[in-house]
Amino acid sequence: MPESFFGWVLFLIDKYGTIFLKGAGVTLALAVVGTAIGCIIGLIVGVIQTIPVEDDDSVAKKICVKIVKFILDAYVEIFRGTPMIVQAMVLYYGAMSMFDIDMSPMFAGFFVVSINTGAYMAETVRGGIDSIDIGQKEAAVAIGMNHFETMRYVVLPQALRNVMPQLGNNLIINIKDTSVLNVISVTELYFASKSAAGVYYRYFEVFFVTCVVYFIMTFAASRFLRWCETKMDGPRDYDLVNYDPMMDPCGAVPLPKKKEQKGRV
Repeated sequence: MPESFFGWVLFLIDKYGTIFLKGAGVTLALAVVGTAIGCIIGLIVGVIQTIPVEDDDSVAKKICVKIVKFILDAYVEIFRGTPMIVQAMVLYYGAMSMFDIDMSPMFAGFFVVSINTGAYMAETVRGGIDSIDIGQKEAAVAIGMNHFETMRYVVLPQALRNVMPQLGNNLIINIKDTSVLNVISVTELYFASKSAAGVYYRYFEVFFVTCVVYFIMTFAASRFLRWCETKMDGPRDYDLVNYDPMMDPCGAVPLPKKKEQKGRV
């Protein structure tokens, strides 16, 4: 058996490397899919929460909007105000005991991560929508757009860039927080690491490897999302179009750039 720390690390990687990789794959799948579904949920909830209620609207519309907003507000507050580990146990074991629904641990894991992320993203989307200048919304309404058309064509394309950093934070948080799903027997990275550590009782060496794997996943996700933000920003410098409006009053006609003449100073 190995005698040094790094000897044990290499031994455990060689013996349980496949288990670590499978656990990391489950962790990434839960985090990526759960974050994607959560973003869709958050987008829908955030848009609905910003539906305006005018004085001249019908009583039925006012009541329906208030009821829907109350339900969505309750959803956001409940799932933001309770830990994911508690949500997982309540939903997984509660579905079995109260409704006789025998869901698989993986399905329960995807479900919990998605609705938990949706609650956080709902507030993020709402904040991104509120950050857009009110004049743009008023201009969209002035040309005949309804609320959802305004959101689709004017507000959301701008708000999406504002919420990208928080979307990245949620993905990184989900990569780490999926470790709590081991309480419902989801075989993610932490569950696999705990199983491997129990064989030789080398917890320090095993979880050192686990720590490195988690860091690699979160660092790669962070760099990828930073690259996406850069692409959304576009190039930092743009070539100005030189044109003479007198040559084409109806539109800008690009003119060839003048060559710099070299001369003596």
